[in-house]
Amino acid sequence: MNSLLDLLKPYPFARLREALQGLEAPSGIAPVPLHIGEPKHATPKVITDALAASLAELSKYPLTAGESELRQACADWLFRRYDGLKANPQTEILPVLGSREALFSFIQTVLDPVSDGLKPVVVSPNPFYQIYEGATLLGGGEICFANCPAPSFNPDWSSVPEAVWQRAKIVLVCSPNNPSGSVLQLDDWKELFDFQDKYGFVIASDECYSEIYFHGNKPIGGLQAAAELGRGFKNLVMFTSLSKRSSVPGLRSGFVAGDADLLKNFLLYRTYHGSAMSIPVQRASIAAWNDETHVEENRRLYQEKFDKVIPILQQVFDVDLPDASFYVWLKVPDGDDLAFAKRLWSEAAIQVLPGRFLARETAQGNPGEGYVRIALVADVESCVKAAETIVTLYR
Repeated sequence: MNSLLDLLKPYPFARLREALQGLEAPSGIAPVPLHIGEPKHATPKVITDALAASLAELSKYPLTAGESELRQACADWLFRRYDGLKANPQTEILPVLGSREALFSFIQTVLDPVSDGLKPVVVSPNPFYQIYEGATLLGGGEICFANCPAPSFNPDWSSVPEAVWQRAKIVLVCSPNNPSGSVLQLDDWKELFDFQDKYGFVIASDECYSEIYFHGNKPIGGLQAAAELGRGFKNLVMFTSLSKRSSVPGLRSGFVAGDADLLKNFLLYRTYHGSAMSIPVQRASIAAWNDETHVEENRRLYQEKFDKVIPILQQVFDVDLPDASFYVWLKVPDGDDLAFAKRLWSEAAIQVLPGRFLARETAQGNPGEGYVRIALVADVESCVKAAETIVTLYR
């Protein structure tokens, strides 16, 4: 058995299940799961219609590179979404089975654990999406964390030691951020690009929450930032997905865009990895990327939840509307995020995720401690009722 598997740490949801063992939720109250970021809005008809209409294509093997029509749809979406951003659909775009799979396999593609006798380093924000760490460890690398402190909740790149930068092969970015919802601005991107110019690492930008924003404030993307600063896509790729944008987490569809040389090698890896997207899913994805009406409705629903939930929580907690995403990154009153989560479950059957489970301890501490992540993925009524219950418990 691969001994590197022993390096993997329990997933946050497994840790939460263990923490809640032995605690009984109140009888007669239906559990309110606000701990998992799984979209619950109805699947758009434009997607299900396209999927159903192409089921006969299941009789064919799909191409790993995807159909040209899908790559073109992705390129067209980038152009519309990011103010005329141009990406070559043949060389700078690659369909993937959701951003989770793609992030994992991309890190495996880039890391060379024997290149210079030292473990390659991946620099990650902290808190972070747990796939970043797992992919790094299984790729023979070492992960180093840049804490994301309040009030901006953006990575503090200055906290990363010089010796780490010298060995860094990949820097991971999550903007909009999971769990805080913070968004990197153009100046933040420039700072990171300056580090890249000095040290030569690859930037992998996880942008799967980019379409859940508020009041028309569209988050800037990594490729867009590079274009606005007069840079090309060298050593830069972005990952996006339909899961959050289109409320289809079960479709497992997204794409990677950026550096053509990186994507050429990524395609080679994927050819052997066996990660081709089925043709019906490709057709459904084309329909999804070509349609913005359902995305606007999706945003409206999330906007309604935040417009109602945030004022309720503000009666007791120091919390504001995030830049983007569907998470509330809530600072708990006494700083004990685990005790907070346990109390909500045992007294109100509400599940939230302790922030400490999403982060790792560093020299600067665990930046997730003292916060809980609340995913506003349930219907409006359930989210409002949960917020009212939380306020009642802590008033």
